[in-house]
Amino acid sequence: MEEFLGNPAVQGGVAPFVVGLIVVAILGRARLGGLAVVAAFAVCVHLASGLTFTPLTSLRKLVLLGLIAPVVGIAIDFVFRTGRSLTAAIAAACGALTVWVFWSVLQQKPAAEAALLGGGIAVFVAWLVGSTLELAAQPVRAGAVALMLGLGAGISAILGASALLGLYGIAIGAGAGAFLLVQMLTGRRIAAGATFTLSASLAAGLVAAAALVLAQLPWYALIVLGLIPLGARLPASDRLPVWAQAFIVSAYGLAVAVVAFVLTWRAAPPAG
Repeated sequence: MEEFLGNPAVQGGVAPFVVGLIVVAILGRARLGGLAVVAAFAVCVHLASGLTFTPLTSLRKLVLLGLIAPVVGIAIDFVFRTGRSLTAAIAAACGALTVWVFWSVLQQKPAAEAALLGGGIAVFVAWLVGSTLELAAQPVRAGAVALMLGLGAGISAILGASALLGLYGIAIGAGAGAFLLVQMLTGRRIAAGATFTLSASLAAGLVAAAALVLAQLPWYALIVLGLIPLGARLPASDRLPVWAQAFIVSAYGLAVAVVAFVLTWRAAPPAG
């Protein structure tokens, strides 16, 4: 069993996907199916690196925020009324927290470089969170975007020489994939809300930012990944069957993600 659970494919894909399916099946009718993403992410972290927070390194801060995000999302869905002002405030807060996550790395760089890098990743994460939160009432589009954000960040991280970040990102995609697959198989939309969209976008955004700051993801690949939420704005009629709409929106996101993969692969230093 230990050998099975130690397999990277199980840690980043199989186990998170199965757990995500279970969460959606149990909590979908209670408007909490979006917890599939954080459940999938937590399982991957537990299996791949362990759920520990001392000392509080950049990666552990990333995990901590990934686990806190759904708590905030639930509060937004069940207590507060969502709107543009609240979305903008949450996005800005996530951008600021991104700087906190990587502060120990940024403070070791020259002031100008730290400001440019820190400001860039803050804007990137804020954009991802804000643009994905806008899909909270559109669960099929939100699921497709989260799927591609997770896989996009994960595969890009692997190509950027970080296997652990790659597992984290793929696990996020697996949880989103489970959320989306249940809708496709049943033909019934499951509430996404901020519980799902905030959890997926913040975690995936931080993984991608970490691949830039801590690994070898080129900055322009990060910009490309930031375009994935725009795929949800492209034509895919809500009158289509759920499976067809999910396929179309996912294809839009995949096309963008592939560009990021190619750019990252071409930027990688030659082997040997």
